[in-house]
Amino acid sequence: MLNKVKDSALAAVSQIWDGSTVLIGGFGLAGQPTELIDALIEHKARDLTIVSNNAGNGETGLALLLKEGCVKKIICSFPRQHDSYIFDELYRAGKIELEVVPQGTLAARIQAGGSGLGAIYTPTAYGTLLAEGKETRTIDGINYVLEYPIKADFALIKAYKGDRWGNLIYNKAARNFGPIMATASSHTIAQVSEVVELGELDPEHIVTPGIFVHDVVKIGAE
Repeated sequence: MLNKVKDSALAAVSQIWDGSTVLIGGFGLAGQPTELIDALIEHKARDLTIVSNNAGNGETGLALLLKEGCVKKIICSFPRQHDSYIFDELYRAGKIELEVVPQGTLAARIQAGGSGLGAIYTPTAYGTLLAEGKETRTIDGINYVLEYPIKADFALIKAYKGDRWGNLIYNKAARNFGPIMATASSHTIAQVSEVVELGELDPEHIVTPGIFVHDVVKIGAE
């Protein structure tokens, strides 16, 4: 009987090895899989490359992962805000690498990774420092920059409900990067507020099919 539900968050993330590339869902705190991140800190994986929308808030979740020295490099679109002081301190001290990717490009590169595309052309960042050293092309009079897909060893995402096959639905804006990250990862771990019986989720409402999800962890009420 196929059952992807894990007993604990720690059991799920214990598969993540040192040096892994990990996609982490969330738009700021919305949809961030905080409990999975806490378990990853407890697991003590090191030298991780993290792909996320931002570089963490305050001293919880993603920011705490950085503070604990687990992250070698972060790829994100919004590394600095008023409470991203942990990243700021690490970056200024030369203790973490940063690759800045415009938000739309970040989403498109992750989508390309999940769709099996070899590369994409985007007009975003053409003529700026972010395009230096990259191939460019003019198509129908518009200048484009060649960008390569983002794929990862693991993805940590947060959903609202799931079943034991890994089918997922999301809660409004908490959906953000989760669905595309699930497709671009070799191994997707989803934390959910509720695990329901097979057939309880309306097929028309399922956003992430279970084929893209490998482990489900019930965390509790959202």
